[in-house]
Amino acid sequence: MTRADLFRQIPIEEYVMPRKRKMHSQSGAALTVMQPDAAGIDVGATEMYVAVPEDRDPQPVRCFATFTPDLQALADWLQHCRIRTVAMESTGVYWIPLFQILKDRGLEVCLVNARHVQNVAGRRTDVSDCRWLQYLHAVGLLRASFRPPQEVCALRSLLRHRDNLIKQASVHILHMQKALDQMNLRLHHVIDDITGMTGLAIVDAILAGQRDPAELAKLRHPGIKASEETIIKSLIGDYRNEHLLVLRQSLAAYRYFQRLIRQCDLEIQRTLKGFDSRVDLKLNPIPKDRSGKTKPRRNEPQFNLREHLYRILGVDLTQVPGLQATTVHTLLAEIGPSASKFRSASAFASWMGLCPHNDISGGKILMARTRKVNNRAATALRMAAQSLHGSQSYLGEFYRRMRARLGAPKANVAAAHKLARIIFHLLTTRQPYDESVFARQEIQFRKRAEGRLKKQAQALGFHLVAADPRTEVP
Repeated sequence: MTRADLFRQIPIEEYVMPRKRKMHSQSGAALTVMQPDAAGIDVGATEMYVAVPEDRDPQPVRCFATFTPDLQALADWLQHCRIRTVAMESTGVYWIPLFQILKDRGLEVCLVNARHVQNVAGRRTDVSDCRWLQYLHAVGLLRASFRPPQEVCALRSLLRHRDNLIKQASVHILHMQKALDQMNLRLHHVIDDITGMTGLAIVDAILAGQRDPAELAKLRHPGIKASEETIIKSLIGDYRNEHLLVLRQSLAAYRYFQRLIRQCDLEIQRTLKGFDSRVDLKLNPIPKDRSGKTKPRRNEPQFNLREHLYRILGVDLTQVPGLQATTVHTLLAEIGPSASKFRSASAFASWMGLCPHNDISGGKILMARTRKVNNRAATALRMAAQSLHGSQSYLGEFYRRMRARLGAPKANVAAAHKLARIIFHLLTTRQPYDESVFARQEIQFRKRAEGRLKKQAQALGFHLVAADPRTEVP
């Protein structure tokens, strides 16, 4: 007999703490119930505690196990109690099965951040937590977290799994390099990528029994910068069986994960084809790639990802400096094809934690740092912002200016914040990216810089005179 079965046989009053008194506001009046058909669920790995209004059932708090039949019984009980909306915390991944079952039953599910519903310190139990959730939801004090549509969630799961496969494949590349170092084969120090055409050809030949450095160096691709003599010297080492075994198994594991990644790409491509099109590719063909590359790079999906993203989003975000197809793919998987769930660009940036989180007390700002959030979209934009360091564009100038004034970490956040606002505008208006709109901001910046220089010169006793543009500066 499980713990949940035992709880069903014991009246709830015998193992639950005494019921707390009705919660009141500071003025002494009870808060207005805005959602009378609200329930609260405390999510756990093995148990679900559910609280409904006291007038809906003689036993308003019940415990259910997390097996699928028990979750179905939980949904039946909520419908029997005439519940229309349910609040639950996003605890790990344990909420996902129950969330999907309740959605299929037609119930409105409010998934809330756990830190927004912290209970009063002391005497915290599962029963009090579910009651607290039910009360907060009934009086309208909870705000649902952003969750994209189901088709976007499916794409997000595939993309996150693909990222994990790439990380696991990279671990085996490190094992291969370690085995080569232990045999004093410096091949991965003279070529850029050991998993490239030359590296894999030489490693396969070594595992096939070839030990002559001259014969192995003949497998060098003409595009390799290292000379054949350098490669010959790097392949003179101490071949030992134990290290060769590690090299062979690591190579096999790397290729196995590469096959898994290709299978995942096929499923991602099939999922992308199921999205609705927001633009007709025949009437509005995709713009030319700004980066000028003609084929996918390593670890990128081996299909035309840009075309799918342009068709789904209705605008080519890769025209924005710093945004690659993989970055836009991450944004699509985390946000969806539309940003309509966010009321403004400021709310969009705040959701990603790219704006200051002001802590104000007594009319003074005590702290203005950004919140620590685990948001993959924000991470992708930070990496895109860092790539603007060498960009000859307005965003590149903005990043370098912020970096000189604030330092690299804060410049990454500032540039990522600007990218987020640009993306929100493009997704909302479906207009192509036009950098000429930043010309006015550039003029304002030059005027402010000119004013600062004049003040500094005046303080030092100098007078600045504008140079004639026709005069050449020596």
